[in-house]
Amino acid sequence: MKALAFDLGAGSGRAVLGWIEEGRIVIQEVHRFSNEPVQVGGRLHWDILRLYHEIKQGIRSAWRAADGQIGSIGIDSWAVDFGLIGRNGELLANPYHYRDSHTANAIEEVLAVVPETEVFARSGIQFLPFNTLYQLHALKRDHNPALEQAEHLLMIPDLLRYFLTGEMHSEFTNATTTQAFNPTTGKWDERLLSAVGVNSAIMLPPVQPGTEVGRLSEAVTRELGVAAIPLIAVGEHDTASAVAGVPALQPSFAYLSCGTWSLMGTEVKEPVLSEQAQALNFTNEGGVYGTYRLLKNIMGLWLQEESKRSWEKEAGTKLSYSDLLGRAEQAEPFRSLIDPDDLRFLNPSDMPAEIAAYCRETGQPVPASDGEIIRCILESLALKYRFVFEKTQALSGAVYEGLHMVGGGIQNEMLCRFTAGALGKPVWAGPAEGSVLGNLAVQFIASGEVADITEARKLIGESFDIKVYEPEASARWNEQYGLWKKIAGL
Repeated sequence: MKALAFDLGAGSGRAVLGWIEEGRIVIQEVHRFSNEPVQVGGRLHWDILRLYHEIKQGIRSAWRAADGQIGSIGIDSWAVDFGLIGRNGELLANPYHYRDSHTANAIEEVLAVVPETEVFARSGIQFLPFNTLYQLHALKRDHNPALEQAEHLLMIPDLLRYFLTGEMHSEFTNATTTQAFNPTTGKWDERLLSAVGVNSAIMLPPVQPGTEVGRLSEAVTRELGVAAIPLIAVGEHDTASAVAGVPALQPSFAYLSCGTWSLMGTEVKEPVLSEQAQALNFTNEGGVYGTYRLLKNIMGLWLQEESKRSWEKEAGTKLSYSDLLGRAEQAEPFRSLIDPDDLRFLNPSDMPAEIAAYCRETGQPVPASDGEIIRCILESLALKYRFVFEKTQALSGAVYEGLHMVGGGIQNEMLCRFTAGALGKPVWAGPAEGSVLGNLAVQFIASGEVADITEARKLIGESFDIKVYEPEASARWNEQYGLWKKIAGL
Protein backbone atom coordinates (compact mmCIF):
# COMPACT_ATOMS: atom_id res chain seq x y z
CA MET A 1 0.00 0.00 0.00
CA LYS A 2 1.03 3.60 -0.59
CA ALA A 3 0.75 6.62 1.68
CA LEU A 4 -0.34 10.06 0.48
CA ALA A 5 1.27 13.17 1.98
CA PHE A 6 -0.08 16.68 1.53
CA ASP A 7 2.52 19.33 2.27
CA LEU A 8 1.13 22.87 2.32
CA GLY A 9 3.47 25.84 2.31
CA ALA A 10 2.85 29.57 2.38
CA GLY A 11 3.08 29.79 -1.42
CA SER A 12 2.18 26.35 -2.75
CA GLY A 13 1.08 22.85 -1.89
CA ARG A 14 1.66 19.40 -3.27
CA ALA A 15 0.36 15.87 -3.01
CA VAL A 16 3.04 13.17 -2.92
CA LEU A 17 2.63 9.41 -2.92
CA GLY A 18 5.23 7.42 -1.02
CA TRP A 19 5.98 3.74 -0.63
CA ILE A 20 8.83 1.41 0.31
CA GLU A 21 10.33 -0.69 -2.45
CA GLU A 22 13.41 -2.90 -2.16
CA GLY A 23 14.46 -1.25 1.08
CA ARG A 24 14.15 2.33 -0.19
CA ILE A 25 11.50 5.03 -0.03
CA VAL A 26 10.08 5.99 -3.40
CA ILE A 27 8.07 9.19 -3.85
CA GLN A 28 5.89 10.44 -6.70
CA GLU A 29 4.40 13.92 -6.87
CA VAL A 30 0.88 13.63 -8.25
CA HIS A 31 -0.51 17.14 -7.82
CA ARG A 32 0.89 20.63 -7.23
CA PHE A 33 -1.03 23.86 -6.72
CA SER A 34 -0.52 27.48 -5.76
CA ASN A 35 -1.54 28.88 -2.38
CA GLU A 36 -2.23 32.56 -2.89
CA PRO A 37 -3.74 34.65 -0.08
CA VAL A 38 -6.62 36.99 -0.84
CA GLN A 39 -6.79 40.64 0.19
CA VAL A 40 -10.36 41.72 0.90
CA GLY A 41 -11.83 44.45 3.07
CA GLY A 42 -8.38 45.52 4.18
CA ARG A 43 -7.61 42.05 5.53
CA LEU A 44 -5.39 39.23 4.23
CA HIS A 45 -7.04 35.79 4.22
CA TRP A 46 -6.13 32.25 3.22
CA ASP A 47 -8.32 30.93 0.41
CA ILE A 48 -9.17 27.86 2.47
CA LEU A 49 -11.92 26.49 0.23
CA ARG A 50 -9.60 26.63 -2.79
CA LEU A 51 -7.03 24.69 -0.76
CA TYR A 52 -9.67 22.11 0.14
CA HIS A 53 -10.65 21.83 -3.53
CA GLU A 54 -7.01 21.24 -4.48
CA ILE A 55 -6.63 18.59 -1.79
CA LYS A 56 -9.61 16.73 -3.21
CA GLN A 57 -8.04 16.92 -6.68
CA GLY A 58 -4.84 15.56 -5.18
CA ILE A 59 -6.68 12.61 -3.64
CA ARG A 60 -8.37 11.85 -6.95
CA SER A 61 -5.06 12.04 -8.86
CA ALA A 62 -3.27 9.91 -6.27
CA TRP A 63 -6.01 7.27 -6.32
CA ARG A 64 -5.58 6.88 -10.06
CA ALA A 65 -1.77 6.91 -9.91
CA ALA A 66 -1.78 4.26 -7.15
CA ASP A 67 -4.43 2.06 -8.79
CA GLY A 68 -6.55 2.49 -5.69
CA GLN A 69 -3.81 1.23 -3.37
CA ILE A 70 -3.66 4.08 -0.83
CA GLY A 71 -3.44 3.04 2.80
CA SER A 72 -3.53 6.44 4.50
CA ILE A 73 -3.42 10.23 4.07
CA GLY A 74 -1.55 12.84 6.14
CA ILE A 75 -1.57 16.65 5.94
CA ASP A 76 1.05 19.10 7.19
CA SER A 77 1.11 22.90 6.87
CA TRP A 78 2.42 26.12 8.35
CA ALA A 79 1.55 26.86 11.98
CA VAL A 80 -0.41 29.46 14.04
CA ASP A 81 -3.37 30.07 11.67
CA PHE A 82 -6.81 28.58 12.27
CA GLY A 83 -10.48 28.40 11.37
CA LEU A 84 -13.45 28.86 13.70
CA ILE A 85 -16.40 26.46 13.58
CA GLY A 86 -19.92 27.49 14.63
CA ARG A 87 -22.62 25.51 16.40
CA ASN A 88 -23.97 24.22 13.08
CA GLY A 89 -20.59 22.73 12.21
CA GLU A 90 -19.81 25.27 9.48
CA LEU A 91 -16.74 27.45 9.05
CA LEU A 92 -17.63 30.93 10.28
CA ALA A 93 -15.07 32.95 8.29
CA ASN A 94 -12.03 32.55 6.07
CA PRO A 95 -8.92 32.16 8.24
CA TYR A 96 -6.70 35.22 8.51
CA HIS A 97 -3.18 35.06 7.08
CA TYR A 98 -0.44 35.31 9.71
CA ARG A 99 1.03 38.31 7.85
CA ASP A 100 -2.20 40.29 8.23
CA SER A 101 -1.83 43.47 10.27
CA HIS A 102 -4.73 42.85 12.68
CA THR A 103 -2.26 41.66 15.34
CA ALA A 104 -0.45 45.02 15.44
CA ASN A 105 0.26 45.90 19.10
CA ALA A 106 -1.27 42.59 20.25
CA ILE A 107 1.87 41.35 22.00
CA GLU A 108 2.17 44.53 24.05
CA GLU A 109 -1.53 44.43 24.95
CA VAL A 110 -1.37 40.81 26.12
CA LEU A 111 1.83 41.32 28.08
CA ALA A 112 0.17 44.20 29.90
CA VAL A 113 -2.20 41.57 31.34
CA VAL A 114 0.16 38.59 31.77
CA PRO A 115 3.89 39.23 32.37
CA GLU A 116 6.26 38.07 29.66
CA THR A 117 8.03 35.67 32.03
CA GLU A 118 4.74 33.99 32.88
CA VAL A 119 3.66 33.67 29.26
CA PHE A 120 6.96 31.96 28.41
CA ALA A 121 6.90 29.74 31.51
CA ARG A 122 3.38 28.59 30.62
CA SER A 123 3.92 28.08 26.89
CA GLY A 124 7.64 27.81 26.14
CA ILE A 125 6.98 29.60 22.85
CA GLN A 126 8.93 32.49 21.37
CA PHE A 127 7.24 35.86 21.05
CA LEU A 128 6.14 36.48 17.47
CA PRO A 129 3.41 39.00 16.58
CA PHE A 130 1.37 36.46 14.63
CA ASN A 131 1.22 33.69 17.26
CA THR A 132 -2.28 32.25 17.65
CA LEU A 133 -2.58 33.73 21.15
CA TYR A 134 -2.19 37.26 19.77
CA GLN A 135 -4.51 36.55 16.85
CA LEU A 136 -7.18 35.48 19.34
CA HIS A 137 -6.57 38.59 21.41
CA ALA A 138 -6.96 40.78 18.31
CA LEU A 139 -10.24 39.06 17.37
CA LYS A 140 -11.59 39.51 20.89
CA ARG A 141 -10.42 43.14 21.08
CA ASP A 142 -12.10 43.92 17.77
CA HIS A 143 -15.35 42.12 18.73
CA ASN A 144 -15.01 39.78 15.79
CA PRO A 145 -18.36 38.02 15.34
CA ALA A 146 -16.75 34.73 14.25
CA LEU A 147 -14.94 34.40 17.56
CA GLU A 148 -18.05 35.36 19.50
CA GLN A 149 -20.00 32.53 17.77
CA ALA A 150 -17.21 29.93 17.72
CA GLU A 151 -17.76 26.48 19.19
CA HIS A 152 -14.41 25.03 18.09
CA LEU A 153 -11.00 26.22 16.87
CA LEU A 154 -9.18 24.10 14.31
CA MET A 155 -5.64 24.70 13.05
CA ILE A 156 -5.25 24.59 9.26
CA PRO A 157 -4.57 20.82 8.89
CA ASP A 158 -7.24 20.10 11.54
CA LEU A 159 -9.71 22.15 9.50
CA LEU A 160 -8.91 20.46 6.20
CA ARG A 161 -9.17 17.03 7.85
CA TYR A 162 -12.55 18.04 9.25
CA PHE A 163 -13.78 18.96 5.78
CA LEU A 164 -12.64 15.53 4.53
CA THR A 165 -13.88 13.35 7.38
CA GLY A 166 -16.51 15.25 9.34
CA GLU A 167 -14.45 14.59 12.50
CA MET A 168 -12.80 17.32 14.58
CA HIS A 169 -9.42 16.67 16.21
CA SER A 170 -6.57 18.91 17.34
CA GLU A 171 -3.04 17.66 16.60
CA PHE A 172 -0.24 18.02 19.14
CA THR A 173 2.65 19.57 17.17
CA ASN A 174 0.50 22.36 15.74
CA ALA A 175 -1.29 22.92 19.06
CA THR A 176 2.03 23.66 20.74
CA THR A 177 2.81 26.49 18.30
CA THR A 178 -0.17 28.57 19.43
CA GLN A 179 1.41 29.94 22.64
CA ALA A 180 -1.82 28.84 24.35
CA PHE A 181 -0.71 25.25 25.11
CA ASN A 182 1.14 24.39 28.32
CA PRO A 183 3.91 21.81 27.71
CA THR A 184 4.32 21.16 31.43
CA THR A 185 0.70 20.14 32.00
CA GLY A 186 0.17 18.80 28.47
CA LYS A 187 -3.08 20.76 28.21
CA TRP A 188 -4.41 24.05 26.87
CA ASP A 189 -3.49 26.82 29.28
CA GLU A 190 -6.68 28.30 30.73
CA ARG A 191 -4.82 31.24 32.31
CA LEU A 192 -3.45 32.42 28.94
CA LEU A 193 -6.70 31.83 27.08
CA SER A 194 -8.77 33.60 29.72
CA ALA A 195 -6.30 36.52 29.63
CA VAL A 196 -7.27 37.11 25.99
CA GLY A 197 -10.95 36.51 26.71
CA VAL A 198 -11.27 33.11 25.04
CA ASN A 199 -13.16 30.16 26.49
CA SER A 200 -10.82 27.16 26.58
CA ALA A 201 -13.79 24.95 25.69
CA ILE A 202 -13.31 25.83 22.01
CA MET A 203 -9.90 24.09 22.08
CA LEU A 204 -10.00 20.32 21.48
CA PRO A 205 -7.67 17.93 23.37
CA PRO A 206 -4.64 17.32 21.11
CA VAL A 207 -3.90 13.86 19.72
CA GLN A 208 -0.36 12.61 19.13
CA PRO A 209 1.22 12.11 15.69
CA GLY A 210 0.55 8.60 14.46
CA THR A 211 -3.10 8.59 15.59
CA GLU A 212 -5.86 7.70 13.13
CA VAL A 213 -8.23 10.69 13.06
CA GLY A 214 -11.06 9.59 10.81
CA ARG A 215 -11.73 8.33 7.31
CA LEU A 216 -12.88 10.09 4.17
CA SER A 217 -16.60 10.74 4.57
CA GLU A 218 -19.22 9.08 2.43
CA ALA A 219 -19.87 12.37 0.65
CA VAL A 220 -16.19 12.75 -0.25
CA THR A 221 -15.72 9.15 -1.36
CA ARG A 222 -18.81 9.42 -3.56
CA GLU A 223 -17.66 12.72 -5.09
CA LEU A 224 -14.11 11.52 -5.79
CA GLY A 225 -14.79 7.88 -6.58
CA VAL A 226 -12.36 6.60 -3.94
CA ALA A 227 -12.51 4.38 -0.86
CA ALA A 228 -12.90 5.55 2.75
CA ILE A 229 -9.16 6.06 3.22
CA PRO A 230 -8.04 6.65 6.83
CA LEU A 231 -6.38 9.93 7.77
CA ILE A 232 -3.38 9.89 10.11
CA ALA A 233 -2.40 12.81 12.33
CA VAL A 234 1.22 13.27 11.27
CA GLY A 235 3.55 15.97 12.58
CA GLU A 236 1.07 18.48 11.19
CA HIS A 237 3.23 21.53 11.70
CA ASP A 238 5.39 21.27 8.59
CA THR A 239 8.54 21.86 10.64
CA ALA A 240 7.64 18.92 12.88
CA SER A 241 7.43 16.79 9.75
CA ALA A 242 10.67 18.28 8.40
CA VAL A 243 12.50 17.38 11.63
CA ALA A 244 11.01 13.88 11.55
CA GLY A 245 12.51 13.62 8.06
CA VAL A 246 16.06 14.63 9.07
CA PRO A 247 18.32 11.66 8.22
CA ALA A 248 20.34 11.97 11.43
CA LEU A 249 21.93 8.81 12.80
CA GLN A 250 22.83 10.39 16.14
CA PRO A 251 20.16 11.04 18.80
CA SER A 252 21.50 14.59 19.32
CA PHE A 253 21.72 16.74 16.19
CA ALA A 254 21.19 20.29 14.93
CA TYR A 255 18.88 20.96 12.01
CA LEU A 256 17.83 23.79 9.75
CA SER A 257 14.52 23.49 7.91
CA CYS A 258 15.09 25.94 5.12
CA GLY A 259 12.42 27.54 2.95
CA THR A 260 10.33 30.71 3.05
CA TRP A 261 11.02 30.54 6.78
CA SER A 262 14.18 29.09 8.28
CA LEU A 263 13.81 27.14 11.50
CA MET A 264 16.94 26.05 13.33
CA GLY A 265 17.25 24.01 16.45
CA THR A 266 17.53 20.56 17.97
CA GLU A 267 15.34 17.79 19.31
CA VAL A 268 14.94 17.49 23.11
CA LYS A 269 12.95 15.25 25.42
CA GLU A 270 11.68 18.07 27.63
CA PRO A 271 11.00 21.75 26.83
CA VAL A 272 13.72 24.22 27.83
CA LEU A 273 11.94 26.93 29.84
CA SER A 274 14.97 28.75 31.28
CA GLU A 275 15.40 32.50 31.56
CA GLN A 276 18.16 32.24 28.95
CA ALA A 277 15.82 30.52 26.48
CA GLN A 278 13.27 33.28 27.00
CA ALA A 279 15.89 36.03 26.66
CA LEU A 280 17.06 34.51 23.37
CA ASN A 281 13.43 34.18 22.21
CA PHE A 282 13.74 30.46 21.49
CA THR A 283 10.68 28.28 21.23
CA ASN A 284 9.68 24.78 22.36
CA GLU A 285 7.35 23.22 19.81
CA GLY A 286 6.01 19.71 19.94
CA GLY A 287 7.75 17.02 17.93
CA VAL A 288 6.89 13.46 17.01
CA TYR A 289 7.09 10.53 19.41
CA GLY A 290 7.55 12.25 22.74
CA THR A 291 9.97 15.00 21.71
CA TYR A 292 10.09 18.77 21.65
CA ARG A 293 11.79 20.95 19.09
CA LEU A 294 13.95 23.59 20.74
CA LEU A 295 14.33 26.06 17.92
CA LYS A 296 14.23 29.60 16.67
CA ASN A 297 12.37 31.07 13.69
CA ILE A 298 14.52 32.99 11.23
CA MET A 299 13.02 35.06 8.42
CA GLY A 300 14.52 32.79 5.75
CA LEU A 301 14.28 32.95 1.97
CA TRP A 302 11.20 35.16 2.24
CA LEU A 303 13.62 38.05 1.77
CA GLN A 304 14.87 36.62 -1.52
CA GLU A 305 11.38 35.63 -2.71
CA GLU A 306 9.91 39.06 -1.98
CA SER A 307 12.85 40.86 -3.60
CA LYS A 308 12.35 38.79 -6.74
CA ARG A 309 8.62 39.56 -6.68
CA SER A 310 9.31 43.32 -6.46
CA TRP A 311 11.75 43.20 -9.36
CA GLU A 312 9.31 41.18 -11.48
CA LYS A 313 6.54 43.66 -10.76
CA GLU A 314 8.79 46.53 -11.79
CA ALA A 315 10.08 44.78 -14.91
CA GLY A 316 6.75 43.25 -15.91
CA THR A 317 8.40 39.89 -16.58
CA LYS A 318 9.48 36.76 -14.75
CA LEU A 319 13.05 36.49 -13.48
CA SER A 320 15.19 33.38 -13.13
CA TYR A 321 16.58 32.40 -9.73
CA SER A 322 19.64 30.92 -11.45
CA ASP A 323 20.34 34.25 -13.17
CA LEU A 324 19.90 36.16 -9.90
CA LEU A 325 22.21 33.79 -8.06
CA GLY A 326 24.74 34.03 -10.87
CA ARG A 327 24.84 37.81 -10.48
CA ALA A 328 25.06 37.41 -6.70
CA GLU A 329 28.08 35.16 -7.19
CA GLN A 330 29.81 37.98 -9.07
CA ALA A 331 28.92 40.65 -6.49
CA GLU A 332 31.47 41.91 -3.96
CA PRO A 333 31.52 39.72 -0.81
CA PHE A 334 30.39 41.18 2.53
CA ARG A 335 29.68 44.62 1.08
CA SER A 336 26.47 45.05 3.09
CA LEU A 337 24.79 42.99 5.82
CA ILE A 338 21.38 43.00 7.52
CA ASP A 339 19.64 41.32 10.43
CA PRO A 340 17.14 39.11 8.54
CA ASP A 341 14.81 39.13 11.56
CA ASP A 342 14.36 42.88 11.77
CA LEU A 343 10.56 43.29 11.83
CA ARG A 344 10.71 45.77 8.94
CA PHE A 345 11.25 42.73 6.69
CA LEU A 346 8.13 40.86 7.86
CA ASN A 347 5.79 42.15 5.14
CA PRO A 348 7.13 45.26 3.39
CA SER A 349 5.60 46.64 0.23
CA ASP A 350 9.07 46.79 -1.39
CA MET A 351 11.68 44.40 0.04
CA PRO A 352 14.71 45.72 -1.92
CA ALA A 353 13.89 49.26 -0.78
CA GLU A 354 13.69 48.10 2.87
CA ILE A 355 17.04 46.33 2.60
CA ALA A 356 18.60 49.44 1.06
CA ALA A 357 17.13 51.62 3.83
CA TYR A 358 18.48 49.28 6.54
CA CYS A 359 21.99 49.44 5.07
CA ARG A 360 21.80 53.23 4.71
CA GLU A 361 20.65 53.65 8.31
CA THR A 362 23.44 51.41 9.63
CA GLY A 363 26.14 53.32 7.75
CA GLN A 364 26.93 50.64 5.18
CA PRO A 365 27.22 50.80 1.39
CA VAL A 366 23.71 50.64 -0.06
CA PRO A 367 23.23 47.59 -2.34
CA ALA A 368 21.92 48.79 -5.67
CA SER A 369 21.90 45.86 -8.09
CA ASP A 370 19.84 42.69 -7.72
CA GLY A 371 23.04 40.65 -7.40
CA GLU A 372 24.26 42.82 -4.52
CA ILE A 373 20.93 42.52 -2.72
CA ILE A 374 20.74 38.73 -3.12
CA ARG A 375 24.32 38.36 -1.87
CA CYS A 376 23.53 40.60 1.08
CA ILE A 377 20.52 38.42 1.94
CA LEU A 378 22.35 35.09 1.68
CA GLU A 379 25.46 36.19 3.58
CA SER A 380 23.30 37.72 6.31
CA LEU A 381 21.22 34.56 6.60
CA ALA A 382 24.37 32.43 6.96
CA LEU A 383 25.67 34.69 9.73
CA LYS A 384 22.30 34.61 11.52
CA TYR A 385 22.37 30.82 11.25
CA ARG A 386 25.74 30.80 13.04
CA PHE A 387 24.34 33.00 15.81
CA VAL A 388 21.35 30.71 16.36
CA PHE A 389 23.50 27.56 16.03
CA GLU A 390 25.75 28.78 18.83
CA LYS A 391 22.79 29.68 21.05
CA THR A 392 21.20 26.27 20.38
CA GLN A 393 24.38 24.59 21.62
CA ALA A 394 24.41 26.79 24.72
CA LEU A 395 20.76 26.06 25.58
CA SER A 396 20.89 22.32 24.89
CA GLY A 397 24.31 21.75 26.44
CA ALA A 398 25.36 19.81 23.34
CA VAL A 399 28.13 20.35 20.79
CA TYR A 400 27.14 19.49 17.24
CA GLU A 401 29.61 18.24 14.65
CA GLY A 402 27.74 19.98 11.85
CA LEU A 403 24.32 21.03 10.63
CA HIS A 404 21.60 19.04 8.84
CA MET A 405 19.84 21.25 6.28
CA VAL A 406 16.54 20.04 4.83
CA GLY A 407 13.78 21.58 2.76
CA GLY A 408 13.50 23.30 -0.59
CA GLY A 409 16.04 25.96 0.40
CA ILE A 410 18.91 23.49 0.07
CA GLN A 411 18.57 23.83 -3.70
CA ASN A 412 20.22 27.22 -3.18
CA GLU A 413 23.79 25.92 -3.19
CA MET A 414 25.22 29.36 -2.48
CA LEU A 415 23.30 29.49 0.80
CA CYS A 416 24.53 26.00 1.76
CA ARG A 417 28.15 26.98 1.00
CA PHE A 418 27.85 30.23 2.92
CA THR A 419 26.30 28.43 5.89
CA ALA A 420 29.17 25.93 6.11
CA GLY A 421 31.64 28.83 5.89
CA ALA A 422 29.88 30.86 8.57
CA LEU A 423 29.62 27.89 10.96
CA GLY A 424 33.10 26.61 10.29
CA LYS A 425 31.51 23.15 10.29
CA PRO A 426 30.16 20.81 7.61
CA VAL A 427 26.63 21.13 6.32
CA TRP A 428 24.76 17.98 5.30
CA ALA A 429 22.15 19.14 2.80
CA GLY A 430 19.25 16.88 2.03
CA PRO A 431 16.73 15.76 1.39
CA ALA A 432 14.87 18.68 -0.18
CA GLU A 433 11.58 16.88 0.49
CA GLY A 434 12.06 16.98 4.27
CA SER A 435 8.47 17.76 5.28
CA VAL A 436 6.99 15.25 2.83
CA LEU A 437 9.31 12.49 4.03
CA GLY A 438 8.63 13.18 7.70
CA ASN A 439 4.91 13.15 6.94
CA LEU A 440 5.27 9.80 5.15
CA ALA A 441 7.53 8.41 7.89
CA VAL A 442 4.81 8.83 10.53
CA GLN A 443 2.30 7.14 8.21
CA PHE A 444 4.73 4.25 7.60
CA ILE A 445 5.20 3.83 11.35
CA ALA A 446 1.43 3.97 11.95
CA SER A 447 0.89 1.22 9.37
CA GLY A 448 3.64 -0.98 10.87
CA GLU A 449 5.84 -0.87 7.76
CA VAL A 450 8.60 0.90 9.72
CA ALA A 451 9.38 0.13 13.36
CA ASP A 452 10.12 3.60 14.74
CA ILE A 453 11.49 7.06 13.96
CA THR A 454 15.12 5.90 14.25
CA GLU A 455 14.55 3.28 11.55
CA ALA A 456 12.63 5.83 9.46
CA ARG A 457 15.49 8.35 9.55
CA LYS A 458 18.00 5.68 8.60
CA LEU A 459 15.76 4.64 5.72
CA ILE A 460 15.47 8.24 4.51
CA GLY A 461 19.27 8.64 4.57
CA GLU A 462 19.69 5.48 2.51
CA SER A 463 17.00 6.49 0.01
CA PHE A 464 18.05 10.03 -0.92
CA ASP A 465 21.31 11.79 -1.76
CA ILE A 466 22.84 13.94 0.96
CA LYS A 467 25.32 16.58 -0.26
CA VAL A 468 28.16 17.58 2.05
CA TYR A 469 29.45 21.17 2.12
CA GLU A 470 32.77 21.62 3.89
CA PRO A 471 33.58 25.04 5.39
CA GLU A 472 35.56 27.47 3.22
CA ALA A 473 37.23 30.80 4.07
CA SER A 474 36.46 30.34 7.77
CA ALA A 475 38.81 33.13 8.86
CA ARG A 476 37.01 35.65 6.64
CA TRP A 477 33.62 34.48 7.93
CA ASN A 478 34.84 34.78 11.54
CA GLU A 479 35.89 38.36 10.91
CA GLN A 480 32.56 39.24 9.31
CA TYR A 481 30.61 37.53 12.10
CA GLY A 482 31.90 40.05 14.63
CA LEU A 483 31.04 42.96 12.33
CA TRP A 484 27.58 41.55 11.59
CA LYS A 485 26.75 41.21 15.30
CA LYS A 486 27.54 44.89 15.79
CA ILE A 487 25.40 45.88 12.81
CA ALA A 488 22.51 43.72 14.06
CA GLY A 489 22.92 44.93 17.62
CA LEU A 490 23.48 41.43 18.98
